[in-house]
Amino acid sequence: MSGLVLKLNPHERVLVNGAVIENGDRRSKLSIITPNANILRLRDAIRPNEANTPVRRVCYIAQLVLSGDVDPKDAAPQMISGINQLSQAMMDEESHQHLSAATTAVRSDDFYRALKSLRALLPQEDRLMSAQTQ
Repeated sequence: MSGLVLKLNPHERVLVNGAVIENGDRRSKLSIITPNANILRLRDAIRPNEANTPVRRVCYIAQLVLSGDVDPKDAAPQMISGINQLSQAMMDEESHQHLSAATTAVRSDDFYRALKSLRALLPQEDRLMSAQTQ
């Protein structure tokens, strides 16, 4: 059996297809076997006021799709545009691999994979932003 396995800490919350689910008093493991289920670990979620950098803004759009707040057809062009802009600023090979994977995921309506690829860019963006302020 394949699929996503979520390991949850006590009282951890996760969003599954728009429904918030809270774990009980013990650690647990859930296997999500439904393909294309929209999953978002709330501890990893970017809050609206935290969507203040280019990568975070594109991640936030993906989160809105996963939460069911935005239609994928409306979000995809915004995400592709944001990814294209990021590819002009993040020129290293590793960043381009993540951006390419995110583009492929968005075009396949796989917003979970797009978010995962984009989140991998957050440390690089933090380094670039801190270098600009110095």
